[in-house]
Amino acid sequence: MKIFLKLLLTALAVVVLANILPGITVNSYVTAIIVAAVISLLNMFVRPLLIFFTLPATIISLGLFLFVINAIIILLAGKLVTGFVVGGFFTALLFSVLLSIFRSVLFSLLKEDKK
Repeated sequence: MKIFLKLLLTALAVVVLANILPGITVNSYVTAIIVAAVISLLNMFVRPLLIFFTLPATIISLGLFLFVINAIIILLAGKLVTGFVVGGFFTALLFSVLLSIFRSVLFSLLKEDKK
């Protein structure tokens, strides 16, 4: 149940960011849910491979290359999902950073106090 709620919160963040950023377009709420699912799957399967193959660049840049990997994930999601359009690389970079911030704030609301 918590996974489904996280997926819906990510979709909400995608819709909000699409309304804020000029280079991002989401056609509907269903598309936003699909985008959230695709981003989650890409983060689960493709991101570790990209991190592994770009490990020297990540080490040399002291981890800043991970922002580029996140932007590549957003661009891939834009290519895979019809109805989700990403304007360019820098738009994807800004979208990925803001999405990470939004998700961390929204997911912090889900945490329960364990006694």
